[in-house]
Amino acid sequence: MHGKSDETLRCRDTTSAIAALSAGGYIGRSDAAEFDRDYRYLRLLEHRIQLFQLRRTHLMPVKEASLRALAKAMLGPFSSERPKPDALAAAWRSTKRSVRELHERIFYRPLLNTAAALSSEEARLTPEAAQGRLAALGYLDPSGAMRHIEALTAGVSRRAALQRQLLPILLGWLAEGVDPDAGLLGFRRVSEALGTTHWYLGMLRDSTAAAERLCHVLSNSRLIADLLEVSPESVAWLGSDKDLVPVTFEAQWLEIVSKMSRHAEPESAMRLIRLIRRREILRIAIADSAGLLDQDQVGAALADTDRAAVLGALRVAETVVTAGEPLKTHVLVVAMGRQGGREIGYGSDADVIYVHRGLPGVPEEEAQQQALQIVGRLSSLLTQPLKPAILAERVLMVDADLRPEGKSGPMVRSLDSYAEYYRRWSLVWEAQALLRARPMAGDDELAADFVALIDPLRYPESLSEQDAREVRRVKARVEAERLPRGADPARHLKLGRGGLSDVEWLAQLLQLQHAGEHPELRTTSTVEALEGAAAVGLLEAGDVEILLRAWRLASRIRSANVIWTGRASDVLPSSRRDLEAVARWCGYGQGNAAALEEDYLRLSRRARSVFERVFYGQ
Repeated sequence: MHGKSDETLRCRDTTSAIAALSAGGYIGRSDAAEFDRDYRYLRLLEHRIQLFQLRRTHLMPVKEASLRALAKAMLGPFSSERPKPDALAAAWRSTKRSVRELHERIFYRPLLNTAAALSSEEARLTPEAAQGRLAALGYLDPSGAMRHIEALTAGVSRRAALQRQLLPILLGWLAEGVDPDAGLLGFRRVSEALGTTHWYLGMLRDSTAAAERLCHVLSNSRLIADLLEVSPESVAWLGSDKDLVPVTFEAQWLEIVSKMSRHAEPESAMRLIRLIRRREILRIAIADSAGLLDQDQVGAALADTDRAAVLGALRVAETVVTAGEPLKTHVLVVAMGRQGGREIGYGSDADVIYVHRGLPGVPEEEAQQQALQIVGRLSSLLTQPLKPAILAERVLMVDADLRPEGKSGPMVRSLDSYAEYYRRWSLVWEAQALLRARPMAGDDELAADFVALIDPLRYPESLSEQDAREVRRVKARVEAERLPRGADPARHLKLGRGGLSDVEWLAQLLQLQHAGEHPELRTTSTVEALEGAAAVGLLEAGDVEILLRAWRLASRIRSANVIWTGRASDVLPSSRRDLEAVARWCGYGQGNAAALEEDYLRLSRRARSVFERVFYGQ
């Protein structure tokens, strides 16, 4: 395959060819050494078998006497060692397995198959061949791409030789993405960041998945490309599905505790916590791009990562605030909204409310003051710039606007204060907001007590018709007032017709009306609430399927907007290029942007029809 463009490989004997392939970087040094050793062993075995009775045969003997004679011959005429037929047979079987594994790993890898399809000129990657190939593949800036190629392949090092082999193939895979020019630039930056790392180019050459995955993410995702540039060691995950399995909350928390124990300085500890979060977001995004996670699993994995970071920030905040005084209160962070439902995307903030309970004997005012200091510090630890800065970090913004009385209410309340407020002044919209409340970080006993306090509010025995009308009125007002000026209602993923808001409000109204009677509806998850409603006969299975398909596609598109541009957006793109990138992330094939657009508009119309019929009784 490669000899057509590399004269150093034109060897007549096998051992010299193996050495040349290794010197040129076409196979790894360790693989070449193993191939050479195994080849020499098998040749020696063949010769000894043929010498035994001067027969032209390639068959291993099976008789005990013949095996013993062969074992003696393999030891040599002057060996005093006793021949062992069983050891000879075991060594032969081991060598066969080794050769077969090497053969299958190298002979069938995609890079070799792709190289076979290249012409001699393309495979050589001369400037003239490269210019023609770049133009044919659709690179918008061929001269810029040539500069990247020249920088990557200049010199006589093994690294340059490897990149000269890889680039003719990688250029094609990068060109399959939406932005091949950015993909090639990203490849250059990652390659330069990894420098002479021994495993990187070898992994791309040998792995059945890593090279294609890297090209795919670099040319289709600005977010992942930026994260890989600052965390290039993460490229190692691309070659192994097991490395892309999201790390559980428990495992992340154990790592955070370990880091905090070795870094007492708050800023150092917080830096490490935020770096762990950045790393895990990258892992989840790569796994998502590889099709290893579905939409629900992505939301849960991202929520676990945010939870670990918030819990770490809470512990650091408590340490800072209590440095000169004793701990006076326990603080609980309660996730709300999509964070509470564990259904977030790559651009989601953390909607929360704060609860505290003073320790026995501590005056209420002192406990309240310390709680305010802790939550204030927690928010700044998660968002304030660090020195040195954490590059490409998606900062976790903490939003407490869903607390009682909204922005005008206290940032944190005691559990008793919540109980008093809910007893005297709670409105139906606050009960609705509590449907997504889930303890996220803090004292376990306080969390259990808070859940016990709010369960009767969010799962009432019945919902009055007046409260149901109020929910419908507020929803209509949200539609009329919160949709951005000039936004197309058909394309707004959150507040538009049949968008996320419609599906979530419908699920929440059913929960307020029926969760007191049906435990299946007592969940913070929109998906589980709708499935529970179908299970108890409150919704038709077909209606639930439509609602969930529309909700999941809207969620997927929101995440795709962040993945493609690095910025959050709640709008289905109108630009053909942006729409193409979003469609690729959503699982549509190349050139199927219009199909995504049609699917979303059709699904959202059908979801809106179900919503109006059930929510408004139309």
